[in-house]
Amino acid sequence: MITPTPPATGEPSLRELAAAGQLPDHQVMDRATLDWIAGHRPAGADVRARLPHSVRLLVPNASWFARTETTDSIHGVRHGARVALLVQFLAPGLGLVPERVLALAAAAACHDCRRRHDSADPGHGRRAARWLAGHLDAVTSAFGTAPSTEAIVAVALHDVPHHTFDQREEGQYRRHGLAVDLLKLADALDRYRLPLPRWWTDPGRLRLPVPDWAPALAHDLVVRSERARLDGACDARALELALHAVRPE
Repeated sequence: MITPTPPATGEPSLRELAAAGQLPDHQVMDRATLDWIAGHRPAGADVRARLPHSVRLLVPNASWFARTETTDSIHGVRHGARVALLVQFLAPGLGLVPERVLALAAAAACHDCRRRHDSADPGHGRRAARWLAGHLDAVTSAFGTAPSTEAIVAVALHDVPHHTFDQREEGQYRRHGLAVDLLKLADALDRYRLPLPRWWTDPGRLRLPVPDWAPALAHDLVVRSERARLDGACDARALELALHAVRPE
């Protein structure tokens, strides 16, 4: 198990580095940054989601990531697992059946697995989609469900702005637009892990509406899972604790 490496005493926090424009290529959560995030919870705490089916915790295997350094970073194992949860929270409001949702969630858990670092990394969605297509058996064995074709397309396009789609991407989006936009929304909601509020969820960049309950729930997932991890829990246990605390009734 890789243990988080917080800044040593006297070293700047992730938030301080972000404010100074000096973020490293690999960015790991620290207590000072998390405490600041926890103190800036978005509105909507009294609004609850309703789920017609159970939620499955899908934690990607650390060995699936392109770089060891990224597994515990802000785009690592816990980010992927939270996005997979958010896909499942959001999907019932879009009328998607559980089997389709789980196929998309399985892919969502791996959507950043081919990232090389935590800075801008164009093309990591396509790389992750190719990896998924070549490792369907491993993902299916681990998660008990196979990523679907639309789910793999969603991963390929999750990091591509709509206005930059080329002709091929436009065709893929016409066929699988709902899956693409659902993954984009779930991924955006987990941006509460980032150290500056200007990088948090921007509804203007999304094509699906953000439910009233979603920001607070997504924020709570980040804070509770990252705090548990900093306290020494393994990734799976940290996410179990967070899910138990925030799961809508």
